[in-house]
Amino acid sequence: MTRTIEPNECRQDSGVFMPVIDRNSCEGKGDCVPSCPYNVFVLGVLPKEEHSNLSLKGKVKGFAHGWKQAFTPNVAACRACGYCVAACPEHAIKLQRTPK
Repeated sequence: MTRTIEPNECRQDSGVFMPVIDRNSCEGKGDCVPSCPYNVFVLGVLPKEEHSNLSLKGKVKGFAHGWKQAFTPNVAACRACGYCVAACPEHAIKLQRTPK
């Protein structure tokens, strides 16, 4: 379900904040994809070379969910509306200010 964004609900400057995905928590359910009005997210498979960076919890979740995770190929378009944070059932997404 796509939501309509009101101008006062998000920052006007893209690239000020960016969503950061906790790889140990993301289960690739994909609720963030339709919730984002700026098409920041896609679902994909975590590359094998990144499996070793996960905690035990992350490895178990990854294996159980076929290593499916959310990715942010269009992160520069983020306007910090927070819909992705609210939509994520695992609380795996946080908005972080980008370094200047």
